Amino acid sequence: YERTCCYFCRKTNSVVVCVGYRLAPEHPFPAQFEDCLTAAIHFLRTAQDHGVDPSRVVICGDSSGGTLTAAVAQALVNRRDLPKLRAQILIYPFLQCVDLNLPSYQQNEKVPVLLKERTLVFGLKYVNVDLGIIKEVFKGCHVSEDRRLKYQKWVSPDYIPHEFKTRGYKPSPAYLPSKEMCEVAEPVFDPVFSPLLAEDSVIAQLPETFILTCEFDVLRDDGLLYKKRLEDHGIKVTWCHLQEGFHGTVSALSLKFLYAPYS
Repeated sequence: YERTCCYFCRKTNSVVVCVGYRLAPEHPFPAQFEDCLTAAIHFLRTAQDHGVDPSRVVICGDSSGGTLTAAVAQALVNRRDLPKLRAQILIYPFLQCVDLNLPSYQQNEKVPVLLKERTLVFGLKYVNVDLGIIKEVFKGCHVSEDRRLKYQKWVSPDYIPHEFKTRGYKPSPAYLPSKEMCEVAEPVFDPVFSPLLAEDSVIAQLPETFILTCEFDVLRDDGLLYKKRLEDHGIKVTWCHLQEGFHGTVSALSLKFLYAPYS
């Protein structure tokens, strides 16, 4: 990611700080979030030491880095001792583990590099949950009735625009929740892991947001749903959708541009 960050630095004429957070499984969840939050707080407090206006700090991440970015932004909304973030940039972020049968998951389940099953494997390993529940999670058996009622106003294919459902989407059958699965899967509902599940009082205080989604990406609809939640609370959102894009596009493009002069 050093090359990608250098590319952003040069193209935007900005100071770019890349957080070398600790990695799982040696450092269990939520160590990664805690490292990113600690780094963000430190930089907000010392921005001027780096020639940066503390009122113009933007946080950014892609994929699971987008998850961490969203979680850090949410954690900072009630910090009165720090400058407010100017904005957050979420590049094809993972944002929820309630419904893994949204249209984008169905349409792109076998599209490299982030296959549908691989997404869940990575997620469950991250929060140290037994991979034996994968099939039940795909069915939605890990979501209790109470949670379904609460989350249905935030996570539902009903909120995905029709044009994103035309490429092979079928509503999924409903399965009864399993008490055992609900207990085992408890960590995936933590807003640090699934920022789309944060309370309205938090979402309403988030900064201006840029969201990038890709058509051929299982996480496309996470971004669309978060866009809707933010806009419903009056948060300004700039949305960029890459019609031919896939998961990992930004890193691939930045590397291409970096190497192009030498090829």
